[in-house]
Amino acid sequence: MSALDQIPNDEHHGLLRALLLPRVIEEHMLRLIRHNRISKWFSGYGQEAIAVGCTWALRRSDVILPLHRNLGVWTTREVPLKPLFCQLMGRKGGYTMGRDRTFHFGLPEKRIVGMISHLGAMLPVACGIAQAAQLKNSGNVAAVFCGDGATREGDFHEACSLAGVWKLPVLFIVENNGYGLSTPTDEALPIANLADAASGYGFPGESVDGNNVLSVVAAVRTAAERARAGKGATLLEMKTFRRRGHEEASGTKYVPQALMEEWAQKDPVDQYIKRLTEAKVTSSKEVEDVREELSRIVSAASEYALAQPMVESSPDREKAAVFVPTSTPLRPSHGSQPEIRVVDAIREAMWQAMDEDDRVLLMGQDVAEYGGVFKTSAGLMEKFGRERVRNTPIIESGILGAALGLALEGFRPIIEMQYADFIACGFNQIVNNLATTTYRWNAPVNVTIRAPFGGHIGAGPFHSQCKEAWFCHVPGLKVVVPATPSDAKGLLLASIADPNPVLYFEHKHLYRSTRGPVPNDIFDVPLGSAVCAHPGEDVTIVTYGLGVQWALEEAQLQKEQTGAGVEVVDLRTLVPWDKDLVLASLKKTGRLLVLHEASMTGGFGGEITARIVEEGFEYLDAPPVRVASLDTPVPFSLNLETEIFSARARLKESLDHLLRY
Repeated sequence: MSALDQIPNDEHHGLLRALLLPRVIEEHMLRLIRHNRISKWFSGYGQEAIAVGCTWALRRSDVILPLHRNLGVWTTREVPLKPLFCQLMGRKGGYTMGRDRTFHFGLPEKRIVGMISHLGAMLPVACGIAQAAQLKNSGNVAAVFCGDGATREGDFHEACSLAGVWKLPVLFIVENNGYGLSTPTDEALPIANLADAASGYGFPGESVDGNNVLSVVAAVRTAAERARAGKGATLLEMKTFRRRGHEEASGTKYVPQALMEEWAQKDPVDQYIKRLTEAKVTSSKEVEDVREELSRIVSAASEYALAQPMVESSPDREKAAVFVPTSTPLRPSHGSQPEIRVVDAIREAMWQAMDEDDRVLLMGQDVAEYGGVFKTSAGLMEKFGRERVRNTPIIESGILGAALGLALEGFRPIIEMQYADFIACGFNQIVNNLATTTYRWNAPVNVTIRAPFGGHIGAGPFHSQCKEAWFCHVPGLKVVVPATPSDAKGLLLASIADPNPVLYFEHKHLYRSTRGPVPNDIFDVPLGSAVCAHPGEDVTIVTYGLGVQWALEEAQLQKEQTGAGVEVVDLRTLVPWDKDLVLASLKKTGRLLVLHEASMTGGFGGEITARIVEEGFEYLDAPPVRVASLDTPVPFSLNLETEIFSARARLKESLDHLLRY
């Protein structure tokens, strides 16, 4: 039986229409570019068979993660053209309300999750979506697109590693289209067939004629059924060619004309029409009638979009779109309060959150049987099982991307970074993917990232850093830093319940050195609410994390030695931070010292100080003082760290100077 005969005639008619629609849109957009009615277009001309064929072969319940050349995914899933054109043209009525371009958004009702600009970034997200399907036993698969260039990115290899180890129902669709912008594929790849890479991750790969829509449909259906049967991932390398520029302004002068002519003869639309007409499944007249009908529909949708006004908004509306509002009521504590350590409080919070809600998962390196390098997850795997407490490969970026996929499917993943220092390996996923998703297309991203941070344990430059300020600068992330066992539990429970990405920094030195009363039931400490940890009338110290312990020790010394009243404000949350409480304290004391363990330059203390000077200048009786660690890496020797590097070494002198001013 030929590939043509494997599909009934009525399906051929539908498939032909699906293949023609993106081609008609492509032709229309290129005319608009020439007439200067739009400024930019990322063309998939000549590659339509891949997007259309993949989408045609999958179930409506399967999730597809396309790229900006995969217009056929959206049209084959029957996304309404009027709002789609408004989106493409940046007009009112588009799906992202002007907040992002072309296909950088998701449509949950169509089971589509769009891309971000960073190559390969959505591959781990697909793994998380596939993991969700596995956990729900839904029988669904995730199909994610990337180009040949993106297969050189770390996210490609991390996603393949995760998919292979966990036998995830995911299809990696690699469009090998000849060029990465202007660089020929053979100058970037040492092998002819990218499909060969799959064997290194324990699943099959296949090279497919990406310009033959029937071959695409057949390959995707086979791979999807394999995934549904629990046999795991497949890498499908779609051989095709990019006949337009990277985007229209780029042009194609770098492409040999002979190559253009060769691939023009392999045009996927022309090939399919020829096969259908030769087999008398359809006629040239019927094809032309369909094309004319689609042209009228596309032209009308395009003119509608071009007639719409530009998107309007306001600063307040844009700021309100950064986070999903937290609708769950805060849970007050009613339980008894035994005295426990910070490490026990964190474990208790995760235990109770997982016991209360089976959507809560814990993933990270060595978090299962080993219980995490600091034993914060000891016993959780035995209680909740391997599906919900999972060891991951050493793939920080991969697992953070997977967490986004899980969150989009309704789960509440907790990701443990073995050390906060290693979070840099997943920086892109956090700041460009997790942080922006809600703002761009209003999707909740319930991900909690636990990051053991800080020094004073003699661990040297790569296991002692305080990098919380990196993330405070990124809109869309909440940043939490507890200082006491009670706050460690209540803030973690609130973070897990929050529908936004939360960076939860837990100080390694405090794990076992600090004890305190902690309610034994489930309760929340509200994010964005500071607390007065010690009352005073003469000076305010604003701090967080280990700095709270230092400030309390200094407050006691000042009371005993000079009689000065030092008020200590524990911020607890850096984003959002409780400016009102700080201003109220400053209004009382007139003096401000901002203390943190992180290095001075670029530290979050600079933000606090600047805001207070702007809004509370009239309350100040002296210039604000910042106390921070040296602008050097963290030294290994404890005496160098504690006596020279650390902010603690300069706190008393700085406070004395401020009180004398």
